[in-house]
Amino acid sequence: MTWSEMQPVLSQACWDTLYMVGWSTLIAVVGGLPLGILLVLTDRDGQLRNVVVNKVIGQIVNVARSMPFIILMVALMTFTRWITGTTIGREAAIVPLAIGAIPFFARLVEMSVREVDGGLVEAVQSMGGSTWKVVRSVLVPEALPSLISGATTTIIALIGYSAMAGTVGAGGLGDVAVRYGYQRFETGMMWITVAILAVVISLLQVVGDYAARSLHRRSGGSGGLLLFRPLRGVLAGPAAADAVRKS
Repeated sequence: MTWSEMQPVLSQACWDTLYMVGWSTLIAVVGGLPLGILLVLTDRDGQLRNVVVNKVIGQIVNVARSMPFIILMVALMTFTRWITGTTIGREAAIVPLAIGAIPFFARLVEMSVREVDGGLVEAVQSMGGSTWKVVRSVLVPEALPSLISGATTTIIALIGYSAMAGTVGAGGLGDVAVRYGYQRFETGMMWITVAILAVVISLLQVVGDYAARSLHRRSGGSGGLLLFRPLRGVLAGPAAADAVRKS
């Protein structure tokens, strides 16, 4: 194939991949963030301690994470058809991609939130702060650099998942690699596809690492210092405590 023939195919494949990964990432973050935080809050040392709920959620997350993506796609075909009306195409691929990414991101969120200094949580609680206050003012802001790194890892994993989805009719770069590179022996198209994936993943990793490091440096080693600055004055006296309660 000539470059003029390859270009429209590759352009459409890139757009399909970005479409699938973008929507799947959004759903994964919306679903995985509260799930990961809930795993921390319901643990033995959490503010909503509930061992039964924690074990049930943890087991569901473990089972979902351990399932190979290609099997997950097949297992969810009926559900995917019910949601989108089809099991082929980029819209249909978003369903298994998102469901596979939610538990993956939830575990990364859990690890990030567990790294937050417990002293900050205790400080907010000692001033009468609610669980929502702890989450909004401490856990999420303080874990933000690590959460960004986790989101970057999730996006990169989703790109790999989307390539697998392409082998079963979802479209995207994986579909191009199989249809042209493998079935039609177009090795040039195959290597161009591999190069595009490598460049995209490298750029995403660089941007994600830069964003995480920038937040870490700006906060002086504490992810949410800019959002959480009022609490730094908790030891300054009652006036500081009142300011935190009203914030």
